[in-house]
Order: sequence, then structure tokens, then C-alpha cells
Amino acid sequence: MDTSRYRAFVQAADRGSLSKAAKALNYTPSGVSQLITALERDLGFSVLERSPHGVHPTSEGSRILPAARAVTQEEERLLQMSSEIKGLAIGEVTIGSYPSVAAHWLPGVIKAFRERYPNIEVRIMEGIHQEITAWLDSKEADIGFMSYEPTLTYDWIPLARDPMVAALPLTHPLAKEEFYPIEECANEAFIMPGKGQDIDTTGVLSRHGLNPNIAYETIETVATLGMIEAGMGMTIINSLAVQKYNFDLALVPIEPPESILFGIATPSLKTCAPATRHFIDCAVAHLEEQADPFLYFTRESPRSSTIR
Repeated sequence: MDTSRYRAFVQAADRGSLSKAAKALNYTPSGVSQLITALERDLGFSVLERSPHGVHPTSEGSRILPAARAVTQEEERLLQMSSEIKGLAIGEVTIGSYPSVAAHWLPGVIKAFRERYPNIEVRIMEGIHQEITAWLDSKEADIGFMSYEPTLTYDWIPLARDPMVAALPLTHPLAKEEFYPIEECANEAFIMPGKGQDIDTTGVLSRHGLNPNIAYETIETVATLGMIEAGMGMTIINSLAVQKYNFDLALVPIEPPESILFGIATPSLKTCAPATRHFIDCAVAHLEEQADPFLYFTRESPRSSTIR
């Protein structure tokens, strides 16, 4: 099997451009085009729609894309294992991460990792929980830095608990209180982060049977915090999400206390590529050494036995 054809297809589909795929593969655009044309000839159908604006998978291409990705990843895993046997460490690790983790934790982790493994490339994709799980399912990401939920089907390595807080305007009557009673959300103009689908926020509200008045829904955390600073409402959010921003607002622990469990998810620790395993080990070691004052690190896990 000529896997170069599958690599060309996967890169073009992921990047939406033959030229970008060529750059990633160190080929010429015409070379990538020829490989994809050869693949289409072998398969008997088109896998990409081509237009002046780029390329995207056809319906048939979308159906085979997960299998094509699996072929290329197995080849990469084999190459990495061969390099390990020869005493080398090469490869690529793709990380799906919350933006807050990407800003707060990952720079230090990646720096330490690249110092130890300079020949392993690291790629980061930022998104909300649902996007990260979709990337793990489609094998676009090797690991996810995310919060735990009971429905996760991946191997799970717990890292730290992050308290949930009420983010309030400084003029809010409870801004200087020691705690924010969670039931007060029902009386607030609530700003829902994460495209209205932030499971950490919606989870807190659901567990307490709250259905607040959603005044606004935002995509980016920075928009949520800016609106709160302007006095347009409040939200419930994990404390790590606000640490890299400089907004004048109050962060008040909620009552009763709630926290989310951050960790690393990966489809399988047993079968992951050596580069992925190296990154996980490095991340765990680095984060345990760099204790964060906003978090408390933990070895607890609702499913610690999932390491198969």
C-alpha cells in the first residue's frame, strides 16, 4: 500500500489547501495533486472537491477520511517505534486543549518537552470540550487537555482540580462577599460562555437545578469577561480560565463549592504512539513540579482503572 497517497489526502482535507498540504509534507503542490489523483483512480471515486478557494472532502471522501487518517497514524506509530528501538525519538503530537490550558499550562510543558525531545513536533488545536472529544474521536488529536465527565470513553490521567467561581462586575452587591450563593444565578443576567455549550458551566447549573436568564452567549472567554467588566451580567466559570486576562472584575467562590477535574484524555495509553506517550509523561511530571497557586494537584480519578 502506498500510504503517501493517503497522507496527501488527509493533509489536504485537514488544511483545506493543496499548497498548505504540500508545505506540511515537504512536497510540491503538483506532487500532492498527483498523489490524490492517483488515490482517486485507485478508489474509483473523487475524494476532494477542488475550487479557487481551496479543497474540501466530497461526501465519499468524508466517509473514508477517518480510515485514511488511521492508516497514516499507524504508519507514523510504526516509524516512531522503529526509531525508539534505534535509540531515536521522532514524530509529531497533536494536542486538543481548552484555551485556558493552552495559555496557562502548555507553554511550560511544551518548552520542557522540546528540550528533551527536539525532534518531536507539537501541534495545538484550541476548542471547547465537545470540539476536543470530536478531534479525539476522529484521530485529529492524539491527546486532549480537558475536564472530566462521566461519559468519557478515553483513558484518563487526572492532573488538578480547578475551583468554579462567580465572575461579577465590581459594582455587584456580592462582589466583596466571601462566597456567592449559587442559587442567586436565577436572579442574574447570565452570560453563557463557550458558545452556550460550556459543559463546566452548564454542569454546575444543572446539578443545582438552575435555569438562569441567558442574557448573552459568547464564543471567547475574553468576550465574556469584557461584558462582565462593563456591567452587562455575570457568569460561573473555572478560575483558570480568567488567570491570563487583566479585567477589573470580582471572582467569588461559589457556595456550595464546585470544582472541575482537569486531566489528559487519550484514546488508548497502550496503543498510543511513542511520541504521544513521551509527551504525556513529560506533561504529568512538569505540572506536578510546577504547582499552581490557583489549583490543587491530585492523583484522584473517577476512572483511574481506565489505563488499559
